[in-house]
Amino acid sequence: MFAEHHWLRVINRKNDSNIEKIFYIYILKSDMKESELLAVMALQRSTQIGDILAKRLIKTCGSAEAIFRSKAKMLRTIDGIGQKLIADLFDSSNFRLAEQELRFIKDHGIDYCFFLGDDYPCRLKHCVDGPILLFQKGHIKWSDQPVISIVGTRQITSRGRDFCEHLVASLAPYNPIVVSGFAYGTDITAQQAAVNNNLQTIGCLAHGFDQIYPRPHKIYVERIMEHGGFYTDFWSIDDFERTNFLKRNRIIAGLSEVTIVIESAEKGGSLVTADIANSYDREVFAVPGRPEDIFSAGCNNLIKNHLAHMLTQPEDVPYLLDWPTPGKKEQQIKLFPELTSEEQRIYGFLGKHGKTELDSIALELDLPTFKVASVLLSLELKGIIRPLPGKAFESL
Repeated sequence: MFAEHHWLRVINRKNDSNIEKIFYIYILKSDMKESELLAVMALQRSTQIGDILAKRLIKTCGSAEAIFRSKAKMLRTIDGIGQKLIADLFDSSNFRLAEQELRFIKDHGIDYCFFLGDDYPCRLKHCVDGPILLFQKGHIKWSDQPVISIVGTRQITSRGRDFCEHLVASLAPYNPIVVSGFAYGTDITAQQAAVNNNLQTIGCLAHGFDQIYPRPHKIYVERIMEHGGFYTDFWSIDDFERTNFLKRNRIIAGLSEVTIVIESAEKGGSLVTADIANSYDREVFAVPGRPEDIFSAGCNNLIKNHLAHMLTQPEDVPYLLDWPTPGKKEQQIKLFPELTSEEQRIYGFLGKHGKTELDSIALELDLPTFKVASVLLSLELKGIIRPLPGKAFESL
């Protein structure tokens, strides 16, 4: 049930003490867990503050609630925060809208995950502009398995459809999670193929959960929710705009270790997703086509400009990504029962999160960098992890 909230009007936003008192009173009138969620949502609603700056504020202040208890003078010391942003941050309408949206997600059985929470997708957590809050529906379950994004033109050809379906079916033994954008053409082809092969699939939406777009795809919603679900960082009150699709693409690229472009014209949203994936230092594959084919131009250009691996057969993906053959990882773990507790912890972390930089491992596991480096060397000598460029490591 929702707690009763009482709103007090901000009489003078320039007075730090008034701001602090008003929002402190509001926050304390609800359960602490719910109050933190409301504060996160109010922060997400601030039009002048994006995800990067929001994360900086939360990490500096310690929590979203603490931001609204802070004085404006202190907030101005944070890089990127000025008076205009502070005025927007403490606009009481942000909390009113947050309460309204929280009521909506509760009434419609919508779950959420916070970027500092354990249930937040691990790969997306390492993306600087990943959403501070994701809304989700369905039965999404993260485990130690590959995650691939498949994107491409909405006007997929019969050749592209056949390749996409063959690709997903061929990769099914590796049990990957298939991520896409639930759009016409390539997206829905990939997600249907995942369902047909009993794989988990995640659709990333460019709108809130008050609607489904495109409308004809409502017939696929139930089956996808049974085999995964949907993510979005848009609210039910957000306008449905073309730019939403571009913003949504960062989630598609961020969730997975590899983005695969099946077909694309010379320009298109799938190329934006590939560009974002490259910026996240993720792998990108593109299916080549004949020079005269309109929907091969984008893929051919990605390959020509060394922005994607050429994908000509499904086996290229596990080969180039060095995926272990099904069942191999379990056998390897049994071969090394003598791992120390720290070795087991770091090896388990790499097995779950995939390729990770040394500093990130130390930060996530709260261990000294020198200690992590020593353990990584030991694991490397035992032949169960390997070093990668950029001081990164992955399990074998």
